[in-house]
Amino acid sequence: MSVTKGQAAPDFELVGDDKNTFKLSEQTGDGKILLLFFPGAFTSVCTNELNQVNNDLDAYTSKNVQVVGISTDSPFVLGEYKQANALNFPLLSDHDAGVSAQYGAKYEAGEFPFGLSRIARRAAFVINEDGHIVYDEVLESAGDLPDFDAIKAAI
Repeated sequence: MSVTKGQAAPDFELVGDDKNTFKLSEQTGDGKILLLFFPGAFTSVCTNELNQVNNDLDAYTSKNVQVVGISTDSPFVLGEYKQANALNFPLLSDHDAGVSAQYGAKYEAGEFPFGLSRIARRAAFVINEDGHIVYDEVLESAGDLPDFDAIKAAI
């Protein structure tokens, strides 16, 4: 299953790096949300991506956009990763990859190196105040970065 522009964003509830629960439906209404699915903490491309977003965070927050990172890493790993990179936005643990699968952002068995199958694809979704997706991008290669210019145009 995957979701695309115009569809309602599937609601979810995940534990964050701060060990608190984040429920998507409780966040919509206050502004847009940028969901950034990423394969794994402490990897070079993911670190580059999230640091790039963090360094440009004002471009999102000034337009009332909440940035949220999602990976299948545990909340404990994400807490260490967030601290090590001084990231200023929440990181959520989709440890069983259920939310990644709902959004069409999960590698299937055999698609990711070493036979790992519980890994999120690199993907970006912008959700508007009404809970609908206004931008969707799911990347085939974990080595590619989302189109940040297109994301900013959507917000």
